[in-house]
Amino acid sequence: MRAASPGAARAGRALPLVAAALVLVLMLLVIVRLPWAGDLGMHAATVQRLRHSPLHPGNPLVDADTPSPYYSPWMLLLGCLARLTGLSVFDVLRVGAVVGLGLLATGVWRYVRTLSGHRAAPALAFLSLVFLWGPLLFYWSGFLGLNSLALTVSYPSVFALGLSFHFWAWLSRALRTGAGWGVWLGLGALWALILLCHQFTGVVASLGALATVIAARPDRSRAVRLGAAAACGLVLLWVWPYYDFFALFSAGAGLEAIHRPLYGHLAARFGLVLLGVAALGARWRRDRRDPLVLFFLLGTLVFAAGGLSGHYSWGRALPAALIPAQLAAALEAVSAGRRAVRAGWACALGAALLVGAWTQVGTLGYVTGRDALPGVVAAKYRAPWAGYHWITPWVGYGDVVMARTMASRQIPAYGAYTVAPGYPDVFLPSAGVRGEAVRRYFSAGAGAESGTGGGVGVGASGRRGVLREYGVRWVVGGRGDAEPWLRRVAGGPGGQVLYAVR
Repeated sequence: MRAASPGAARAGRALPLVAAALVLVLMLLVIVRLPWAGDLGMHAATVQRLRHSPLHPGNPLVDADTPSPYYSPWMLLLGCLARLTGLSVFDVLRVGAVVGLGLLATGVWRYVRTLSGHRAAPALAFLSLVFLWGPLLFYWSGFLGLNSLALTVSYPSVFALGLSFHFWAWLSRALRTGAGWGVWLGLGALWALILLCHQFTGVVASLGALATVIAARPDRSRAVRLGAAAACGLVLLWVWPYYDFFALFSAGAGLEAIHRPLYGHLAARFGLVLLGVAALGARWRRDRRDPLVLFFLLGTLVFAAGGLSGHYSWGRALPAALIPAQLAAALEAVSAGRRAVRAGWACALGAALLVGAWTQVGTLGYVTGRDALPGVVAAKYRAPWAGYHWITPWVGYGDVVMARTMASRQIPAYGAYTVAPGYPDVFLPSAGVRGEAVRRYFSAGAGAESGTGGGVGVGASGRRGVLREYGVRWVVGGRGDAEPWLRRVAGGPGGQVLYAVR
């Protein structure tokens, strides 16, 4: 077969670099807009509490003195940044997003360099991580699809994933070349930092580290230093003062229901990753202890065990199966045996990346807005949440607001508290009681005693009792939630109304 011309070879190497650079530019523009969806309100509320009280922040969502697993070293740093600079919480989250994105890009580059010396491999690997998913749009924190990354880039999960790639790269080099005690203790500290910042990503990082160690087969001296690194990490987890990390092992039962959807529509969400699974098979035939193969097997084992046992929160370990498969697909396209084989892999990967990119093309709308998109692209756009900035002229920091679940996921971002947390809180003993109080307050027929509704409810005295019990100053509801003891203050999107409690 005739060799490719130097110009064609250079173009083949440059194309992934240019495409990866464009994705990074797109993400920077997304950060400017910072679209709101999912857990952004939780992380903004966490920064709010740490900004006002770095040492004793209390619960981030409700007016209660409880610890929270969201008080990580990274969020503490962002809270101190907000306190020292006077920047708004959302501007601080933008700074955090830029740092997290930078760590992710450089971490992928460093880790892939331990697996391949090809110049295009890191860029192609990054493209595979963001586009090699499936024809059904999917986003969840800790998952690196482009749409998911656009909506979660300011989350601690992205910061922790970026650190994880650096962690694997650092560990790989330490196992290959040998390193002093300082390096190994630093690895232990980095492992603890990842676990504290985002516990689910910490599991993924741990599985990747375990695969790297098994593949390297360290000698006795390295094994001793590896044990010291693990001990250092465990000590740091134990002494972290903001929450009891090890108590999380007994708190998973409350998280199973919200994670069950991770086990649905697997083929539609992740079908393109099968190309990477085939690539892992090729790598396994060449090396039975390939680190990516071992990483994939460990991740698949944990994910499958979670589905079979009903521990659906274990599904958050799925990136430990996806990431090695996505990386393997990229590496086969540049490092498979003969040129014809590499060309075949490159064509298959290119087609899969195009399908994945088209699935997620609606992400462009987070930069341009829906109206600027062509019709076929606009159909793939998912509008972000509107936010509750409209209540801030009246609702002050620390005020308690009675609101339903969706509103409760956003209102604490502006400094107020809600009666019940909008997210599961494993360290809040009264979470169930608070949730029931909100349900009773807004239940159909709750105003029966006051003549404002029918059916069986807690009645006017009961509803006012709920407000007094939790020190509620404001109610966010609909027009039908008006009561004599409430004064309408402002209206918001979707017919929402802010009421002051008389």
